[in-house]
Amino acid sequence: MALTILVTGGTGTLGRQVVARLRAAGRPVRVLSRHARPANDGVEYFAGDLASGEGVSPAMEGVATVVHCAGTQKGDGDKARHLVEAAKQAGVGHIVFISVVGADTIPVVSGLDRAAFAYFEAKREAELVIESSGIPWSTLRATQFYELTLLTAQAMAKLPVIPVPSGFRFQPVDSGEVADRLVELALGSPAGLVPDLAGPTVYTMKDLIRSYVVASGLHRLLLPMPMPGGAARAIRGGANIAPDRGVGHRTWEDFLATPRP
Repeated sequence: MALTILVTGGTGTLGRQVVARLRAAGRPVRVLSRHARPANDGVEYFAGDLASGEGVSPAMEGVATVVHCAGTQKGDGDKARHLVEAAKQAGVGHIVFISVVGADTIPVVSGLDRAAFAYFEAKREAELVIESSGIPWSTLRATQFYELTLLTAQAMAKLPVIPVPSGFRFQPVDSGEVADRLVELALGSPAGLVPDLAGPTVYTMKDLIRSYVVASGLHRLLLPMPMPGGAARAIRGGANIAPDRGVGHRTWEDFLATPRP
């Protein structure tokens, strides 16, 4: 009998793709999200709040593996603690966590660092909670998803002159390819920290924004802007990319060319 896998954030960009792939593999799936909904096609939905811990324990009952996709700019450490506490009580045997390349190498120390790059700090805190939980675990660090890159480009392109941080490079990746890897990990044995997953191409931030502007038929002036702080310095040094792990196949250009609803 197939054992149930719980996916946190299972209605988000990454989580819903993980859910679909687990179902395609024939595994019963449970989703923890802020709002409950009727079960559908082998997927149960439980309402719970990882920030407070409310509703998390009932969702864990009878679960063998957790794929933890839920995450925000801050508070991920507390969410991971609530997740781990409930998982221990339920006897969960494997937690699979999605983190970010640079979580352990981008320093978030000053208020300036935290204002722009708190995401890296939050992911690292959650990593440490899961690693020290006593529950077998697998953590995958990936680069930024194309969807997030697109949202950033769209927001910046609303300005007639776009300030672009000087020296920033990114190696965005297809979220579907990340979902494939997370499912592979969830269906396997706990593996600890696995090799990073990054897209096939490293881009300057200027090139990413310019390509979106051109693809959208817009006309914008891009203005290089120096960005202070230790985190920004680490990013200029490449702490957020993984050129030797550019194993993704779908490119940013492919993503931009794909029609969206």
